[in-house]
Amino acid sequence: MFCRGIRGATTVELNDREEMLAATRELLQLMIQSNDIQVDDVVSAIFTVTADLDATFPALAARSLPGWAEVALICAREIPVPGSLEKCIRILLHANTTRRAAEIEHIYIRGAVDLRNSLT
Repeated sequence: MFCRGIRGATTVELNDREEMLAATRELLQLMIQSNDIQVDDVVSAIFTVTADLDATFPALAARSLPGWAEVALICAREIPVPGSLEKCIRILLHANTTRRAAEIEHIYIRGAVDLRNSLT
């Protein structure tokens, strides 16, 4: 078993607490399902937001999921690079898995779909 990093990103339309939590929860659940991760396999997660999002901590979305109360979570702000995607929430999930690095599915949804293309 290895500890792997799983990346994901999404966007929201508004700097709104409920919208941010719903988008984060949706992304996190897709990341978990796509990589067949169980909550006991999760080591930690880093959540980042762009400077235009400050209505809530996206890690609160993870706290609402069953079994996540003991998972190490932290939130941070993205570097404000000129021209970068706005209203973006990113997650770096660290999880124990038997998958090789090349088998990890990184998830980019909503307005963040193009971020994955820029990495290749």
